[in-house]
Amino acid sequence: MTTTMPEAPVIAPPTVRDVLAAARRLEGRVVRTPAVAHPELDGAVADAGARDARLVVKHENLQHTGAFKVRGALNLLLGLDDVERARGIVAYSTGNHAQALAYAAARTATPCTIVMPTDPNPVKERAVRRLGADVVLHGSTFDDARDRAAEAAGAGGARLVGAANEPVLVAGVATAVLELLAQAPDLDVLVVPVGGGSGAAAACLVAEALAPGLEVVAVQSAASPAAHDSWRAGELRSAANTTRAEGLAVGCGFALTQAVLRDRLADFLLVTDDAITAAQAAYLTGARTVAEGAGAAALAAVLSHPARFAGRRVGVMCSGGNASEAELRRALAG
Repeated sequence: MTTTMPEAPVIAPPTVRDVLAAARRLEGRVVRTPAVAHPELDGAVADAGARDARLVVKHENLQHTGAFKVRGALNLLLGLDDVERARGIVAYSTGNHAQALAYAAARTATPCTIVMPTDPNPVKERAVRRLGADVVLHGSTFDDARDRAAEAAGAGGARLVGAANEPVLVAGVATAVLELLAQAPDLDVLVVPVGGGSGAAAACLVAEALAPGLEVVAVQSAASPAAHDSWRAGELRSAANTTRAEGLAVGCGFALTQAVLRDRLADFLLVTDDAITAAQAAYLTGARTVAEGAGAAALAAVLSHPARFAGRRVGVMCSGGNASEAELRRALAG
């Protein structure tokens, strides 16, 4: 059931200047990930009905920590002063946000505590611990972890770092879209997966400033449609949160990212979890690449809504590659 949430404080989004400043700050610290055309994926989307669609995959699954979010985490922590870093950070995450902050904290000598749901993706949990962060397992969902993280930050004086309502994170994440536009300047549409929405908001901000003819299309699992429902309604909504793609497993809309998406997003599509699994299989067999569920969602949108993309040059954000063994087995089992 979808419910309306209370009005949230207005948070100013980053500007394109903030994005350019982030690009300078992150130069040499993040991977300039490839943007690649895969003929077998073009064949797969043609078979699905998207005739003459030409895909360009932005491989953020090859980024440090295996996901795009490290761009935002480094941008945030590199911008803190010594006193702020000494107080440390606390965050809540189903995985990639956690890994990104743990990675950035290790490189800036910042104490870091991550609250994760009690049954996290084991690949991501192990990575967070190995990066040196303290891990607290609490609750069954992203939203339970968020509440516990807020308590921990309030008690210890650390900075609470949210997954979406953070302009500095969005500015850092947007550097991936800057790269993509330089690598593939002739895109007609860019498809971006949404959990909290930082990636889609980043894409909208960069497209508006540098490529105003580029359509940005968001995609979310139908099993966790809070961001989609918030955008459609024009107000923050909470919704059921049952997707098995943990990077998309968010049960509410976020004020900052929804404010950006509301006036700039061209469309917001839903896909099933089974469609996401099929897209993971397509990446494995057609591009020889590993995509986690959230990372495969954009491709799933093209395969599931082919008429929307036929005849167009389509940027597909493969946002992460931290798939569990169970995910990969499911994908390969067909």
